[in-house]
Parts: sequence; C-alpha cells; structure tokens
Amino acid sequence: MSIKAIDHSGFQETVSVVPAGEAPKKMGSSFFRGSASNFNPYGSDHVKDDFASRFLLKGWTPDKPFISPTTNVTAFGSCFAENISKHLAKLGFDVSKNRDRDIYISSMGEGLVNVHSIVQQFRWALEGVAPPTNLWHGYKAEEFDLTEEIRTRTRDVFLKTDVFILTFGLSEIWYDELTGGVFWRAVPMKHYDPSRHKFRVCSFGETKACIQEIIDLIGKHVPRAKIVVTVSPIPLVATFRPVACLTANSASKAIIRAAVDETIRDRGDEWAGRLYYFPAYEIVNETFPNRFVEDGRHLQNMIVPAVMNLFQATYCDTDLTIDQAEKTLRAARLQSARTLDGHALFSRARLASNFSAAVRRLVGKGAASKAKSR
Repeated sequence: MSIKAIDHSGFQETVSVVPAGEAPKKMGSSFFRGSASNFNPYGSDHVKDDFASRFLLKGWTPDKPFISPTTNVTAFGSCFAENISKHLAKLGFDVSKNRDRDIYISSMGEGLVNVHSIVQQFRWALEGVAPPTNLWHGYKAEEFDLTEEIRTRTRDVFLKTDVFILTFGLSEIWYDELTGGVFWRAVPMKHYDPSRHKFRVCSFGETKACIQEIIDLIGKHVPRAKIVVTVSPIPLVATFRPVACLTANSASKAIIRAAVDETIRDRGDEWAGRLYYFPAYEIVNETFPNRFVEDGRHLQNMIVPAVMNLFQATYCDTDLTIDQAEKTLRAARLQSARTLDGHALFSRARLASNFSAAVRRLVGKGAASKAKSR
C-alpha cells in the first residue's frame, strides 16, 4: 500500500492510498490505523478478478483445503446447512446425511435453527444429557422421541466425524417456562400452552455460551475434528416481536454473527488450524443486487452454486480453483443484477422512466412543430 497524497482541504485531513490491486482509496489521517488496513471495496473494486478473495474470504480460509472425498463431514443447523450437504454429496463426498439418514441431525438437519437446538444434540449424543421432553418436533409437528437407539447412532456419527460444518440461523426462540427447555423451532399449534410456552430473543451472552459449549464438547469427545461455522443468510419468515420483521431479522443475525466472531477471536489460538468461519452470510448479503425471489427469503437460483463454489475452492480438495470460483461469482452477480428487471420496485421505476422519456419526446416534438410554424 502506498500513500500518494495528503489533502488538507475539507472537513479533515485525508490521505490518498493505493492498495495493491485495488482502486485508490481515501481515509482520514488524523488517527493511526495500524500498519496494514483492509479497506471496504469501492465500486470499481467489484469487477476485480480477485474480489471475493480480497474483500470477503481474506483471513477466513485455511492455508490449504482439508476436506476430501474420504473426509467424514457432519453438516447441520439452519436451512443453509442443507445446501452445503447437497453440494458435497454431489461431489461424492462423505456427508453424515448419507451415512445415517434417520438420525435427527439428518432428517431435521436444516431445521435446527437456533444455537440451543444444536447444542442439545451434542449434549444428548455425546454425554447423555437429555433436554426436557416435548421440545423436538418435525415439519408436520410430529414429536421426535429421545430414544437411546437414535442417541447412540448420533453419537457414533459424531465420533467418526472429521469436519463439523455448523450453520446458525436465528436468535428468536420459543421455550417452555416450566422446564426452561428451548424448542427446535416454534411451538406446534396443537401443543401450544400460553401459560407455559413463551417467546424471547436469545441474548448475545447465551448465544456465545452455547457456541463455546459446542466447541468444548467437540474438543473433549472428538479432539481431532475441525469445525467450520457459518451463519445462514436466510432471513426470518416472520418475527414474534412487536417490531418490523426486517429490523428484527437484522438484530437476530447480528447477535449470532457477533457471538461467532468473538468466539473465534477468543479460541483462535487454542483451536488454530481447527476452527474456521466461512462468510456465506456476507457473500450473499454484500455482493448480490437482488438476493431473493418474490417471497423475500428463498435465494435466486444462481446464488447458492456461486457460494458453494467458493467454499469448494477454499476448503475442498478438488480440481476447482479459486480463480474459477471467482469467475462463477462474477457471472452470478451479473445474472442477479439482470433479475432486477422483474422486481416490483424496479419495474415501477422503469415504467416511470419510460413515461418521462415519452413525455420529453412529445414535448420536444411540440417545440419543434412550433418552431417550424414560425
């Protein structure tokens, strides 16, 4: 990084810098900012060949890929975990969902959306600590039993795991006030009892504590295993708070993302080479101009393959290179931009623009006719 000039005009003194391979940047020079700075991308940076590597993946990827076809991978958590499992399975990799399809981390792997539901699986499987009953329910509100058979099968999958990929989804939780137990998701209507079933937002402290406990349990029982943590980019379908859903979702994700970040900073030295964060959340939310289809939650078709290719290129031992993954991401972003034509807001803007252009043409023709009549 080179300093080109110091500008003393304006509100504060600014320094013009040129990071290698990036657009020139400006920053205030009033305070020392460290010997090395990683800048927010300027508009022209977005078309760079190494955009993702420089502005999204830097500092988060391993020195070399460590997931191969013979690696036992266990991936579960929020719904984005399903995308990871499907992608690795398509590559022919060994994923837990194929090793034992009937255990709960397989059959409900993408439905364990909060940190409590994930830590429950580790406590139960590895140490036999069962949560209160009637908390685990499937997509059709069916109750999942705490059978010893399922527990031991889940334990066996955990103990044979080389890499855990855990996706945390949301901070809004429903719990049983009588037992303190937290539901996997919301409370099934047929079981709902307003006298005991309550709602709250999971705090930063308890979120971090659950993530720390998961790491401790893996470290104790599967000490050779590596952990890759992701945050799901899929937003809330609705909030149970008396506030707008978009704002509630922002808070929900911020709690998880901050807890993950602080945990990795706290445990980074102890778990060096074994604990990673893959920024799927940032890749989706910071790079695509039109992320979701009409329902505001499901991703546009081009997004998941682009994100998974970046994961594959950095974590998986395959022929896919980071340059190829970067190229796929750029193509997907351009395709995403083109889908804006179908967005209701942009369609209205285009209609308004077309109407204005038509008016200008008519006005122009009218002025030309008047000039000729003179």
